[in-house]
Amino acid sequence: MYETDGQRLLKMRAQLVKLDAAMVSGVLTVEGADNTGRVTYRTYAEMRQARRDLVQRITALAIAIGEGDGIRRARQVVMTGRSGW
Repeated sequence: MYETDGQRLLKMRAQLVKLDAAMVSGVLTVEGADNTGRVTYRTYAEMRQARRDLVQRITALAIAIGEGDGIRRARQVVMTGRSGW
């Protein structure tokens, strides 16, 4: 069966939800988005890297099919202020 880009995007988002739930609970094994397999990570850092890669793939696919401009994140926050002195 042919899978459309919209279906792929939904499946990837479901996978992200399952990965987030596993990271919160501390479990290093995650079921696949369509319950076809499992992924076991060695460390929490490896899970974070997998999540980062998955978010990048989701963002790229969403932009490619015209579903938003993607997620913008700031890597640095600069605050300026003026003291009364």
